[in-house]
Amino acid sequence: MGIIYVHVFGCRTSLCEGEYIAGGLMSLGHEITEDLAPGISSAVIVTCSVTQEADRKCRQLIRRARKVLGDDGVLAVCGCWSQSVDSDAAREMGIDILAGSRGKSMLPDAVNDMLRHGRAFRDLRVREIFTPSEWEELPVISPVMHSRAFMKIQDGCNHFCTYCIIPYLRGRPSSRPPENIISEIHRLIDSGTKEVIFTGIHLGVYGRDIGTSLAELVRRVSRIDGLKRFRLGSLEPFCLDDDLLATLADCESFCPHLHLPLQSGDDGILSAMRRGYTARDFVSICGRARAVISPDIHISSDILVGFPGESDTAFLHTLDVMRAADLGRVHVFPYSARRGTIAADMPGQIPGPVKSARVSQAISLGREMFADYARGFIGHDAEILIERGGKGYTRNYIEAVCDGNDNEIVKAEVIRFDDGGLECLRRD
Repeated sequence: MGIIYVHVFGCRTSLCEGEYIAGGLMSLGHEITEDLAPGISSAVIVTCSVTQEADRKCRQLIRRARKVLGDDGVLAVCGCWSQSVDSDAAREMGIDILAGSRGKSMLPDAVNDMLRHGRAFRDLRVREIFTPSEWEELPVISPVMHSRAFMKIQDGCNHFCTYCIIPYLRGRPSSRPPENIISEIHRLIDSGTKEVIFTGIHLGVYGRDIGTSLAELVRRVSRIDGLKRFRLGSLEPFCLDDDLLATLADCESFCPHLHLPLQSGDDGILSAMRRGYTARDFVSICGRARAVISPDIHISSDILVGFPGESDTAFLHTLDVMRAADLGRVHVFPYSARRGTIAADMPGQIPGPVKSARVSQAISLGREMFADYARGFIGHDAEILIERGGKGYTRNYIEAVCDGNDNEIVKAEVIRFDDGGLECLRRD
């Protein structure tokens, strides 16, 4: 069989989809590689469209892949960017198989069939993404591209932040049946998986369309024997209600880390973004998480700098809220106008040099705060899941270096913090 290159752009949900595709191709006898080099028989690219820069990078890699594949290799593309691309444009770029936000479950068989019978353009996209449909199962039997298992349990979004194109590409929220999730966790445990991470486009609304909730799902997960570590992906702050907080606190396998996107600390900008909370709300939510789950829980976040109308004062409010919320790792992004979104046509677009300066300032503060948080663990014991080459993560989601085998959980003493991670000395 063939050697197939698989590359994933974008979020953890896309990563889950890439894991499914890679696993499906392996089950058909193919070998998976992450190297785009001569000798591959096919390439599968999971695309992202969160910014126009993401679009550009996807197109660039698609063209590179087509050149490497030559005339005979099969090029399959799926994901957010490919949901909206014109079919004729896709053909011109040399794409053979096109799937969008849905239709990914058909990709492994479609690639396999085309490798056997020759290239012929196929469009597998589902266009009616705003109408209810049956959940598209993309199960992962065992992680292929990572040692931890990222599990997609939710898709779509109906929040429509004014800067975000994703709801238009992913459609309305939909939830995976809980029985399927629990069954897959058992299969992953049987395969040797130590850690499972739930992901989704709007994870916090999981279950609302099928009569359940994320808190109820976590309660079921907490009763699973053999699951060592469990995490949640990014949660919108307003989804972290009292029921979910209490449930996470009672779940022994839950790792004390939450990613809560702040985006801005200015109420006027938050309102213009349609984020659904105030700066005070965000700080209060972080405080409740520490009070209910753990005082040393790691709260990471996203910051969007340079949104239209962001004054110097509004930006300083963001820095103030970062401090008040006592954030750990922070990802900082400059706002870029995304065609098709409300914010793209808003007045008060911020000049590039101003955005760049603010990004640097926010990144600097974020690094300082994360270092302060991580240094608090020096001299204490930590549990580390080794991923590759002695590198892994603590339960609080801090990168760590320690002696250990891949996919092994080790107990260690934290001896120093350096270069964004912890250096640890194994105890057992």
